[in-house]
Amino acid sequence: MTRARPVVLSALLSSACLWAPLASAAGGADIATPEAWPRIRKERIQKLLPLAMTRANVDAWVLICRENDNDPLAVHVGCENAGGTAAFLFFKQGDAVRSVALSPAGEATALKDVGPMDEVVPLERGTDLFAQVAARLASAKPARIAVNSSASVTVADGLSATQRAALEKALSPALRKKLVSSEDVVSEWLSVKLPEEVDILRKAAALTSQLEVEAYRAVVPGKTRDVDVARFLKRRMAELGVGDAWAPDQNPNVQSGPTRGHSHATERVIQPGDFIQTDFGIRVGGMWVTDIQRFAYVLAPGETQPPKEALEKWEKGKKGSRIALAALKPGARGWDVDKAQRDWMREAGSEPVMWGTGHPVGYWAHDVGPALSGAQKDQPARGQSARVVRPGQVFAFDGFFAWKDGGPDLMRLVSVEEMAVVTETGAEYLIPPQEDLVLIPSPATGAGPARPGTPR
Repeated sequence: MTRARPVVLSALLSSACLWAPLASAAGGADIATPEAWPRIRKERIQKLLPLAMTRANVDAWVLICRENDNDPLAVHVGCENAGGTAAFLFFKQGDAVRSVALSPAGEATALKDVGPMDEVVPLERGTDLFAQVAARLASAKPARIAVNSSASVTVADGLSATQRAALEKALSPALRKKLVSSEDVVSEWLSVKLPEEVDILRKAAALTSQLEVEAYRAVVPGKTRDVDVARFLKRRMAELGVGDAWAPDQNPNVQSGPTRGHSHATERVIQPGDFIQTDFGIRVGGMWVTDIQRFAYVLAPGETQPPKEALEKWEKGKKGSRIALAALKPGARGWDVDKAQRDWMREAGSEPVMWGTGHPVGYWAHDVGPALSGAQKDQPARGQSARVVRPGQVFAFDGFFAWKDGGPDLMRLVSVEEMAVVTETGAEYLIPPQEDLVLIPSPATGAGPARPGTPR
């Protein structure tokens, strides 16, 4: 078993971060600009959607867009600025997809300029949109028509009840019988990223990791609170022009005490002997997000490395991450990846962990696609955990080791979370994984006071 090296934080920061130049004033703008997305989404429709529709066994896909309460997938097809209600239709034609937008006349002009659709049909105000959709579907004669209604994939559930009622009323009885949920086509399409997108996520992941290590440089044991670490990261995000990967009040999630799950950072003061877990993600280019954890350990005064027991917990969690990576390969189910790590956790003596091993990441921190979960209670694969892993998918996943600490209901957790992309032959980390704990020295007894959250 390897031992954590007593690295000095400033040395770790300069040597371990491959993308140090990214943490400049330009920040996220150096990784991806908002202008990149319209071009990329058009390429995604042309290159990735046909195969996704084939895998989902659908011939047509209907999205209804509208102002103020839009479909969650609007930005992925180009109707994010919808005013009057519009319909976006995708028809499978051999190895390609034909896309048609039925839009109110005013918005149709702008949509032709910026949208990714093959054809934009302007409709005069007052035209029955759903009758037009029904006519197009009747002409195409699809066997299965996907609509955005889903009980299990939230972003594929954007069709409102009133929209669904209007659509079904316009369709013939034969066409109504052909409506199916879009959850399969949405999962197959959005879960796979283009190589350019993987490169964006790789650079964003490097910046995410770098910022977490920077934040640990600000910790003064006995003075700094979890919330000070979180506020440090929020300031750096603002300086670099990057957004939050998930709910701002819970990003970053800094925990130096008992495990609290997804939550806000608290006023707890960081003490010698603490593991510090920072779960953090950024958004770049307005679209792509990361989800990475970095762990630190607070040394007691005079210590140069953690106690043996602490190192063993870290190494067991780290090995779980490596086992999950090895299981993450094309053709495996998400459940299989989770099961591989659960087997290791039992062998390593870990307490059970309620959370899954991992999840897709990209447009959301918890993106669509195969869930690396489901094996917690030895139940068979079902739902999202039964989905098959494919090349081009990007995942955030943890290596777990948990133990009781301070009472039967208080658990501490090492969760070594990294990001990886699936290749044709397996999976690879987006950036070099964390090998060693970040070690934070404690000031000697009698050292002068320091202001919490201020780099030393």
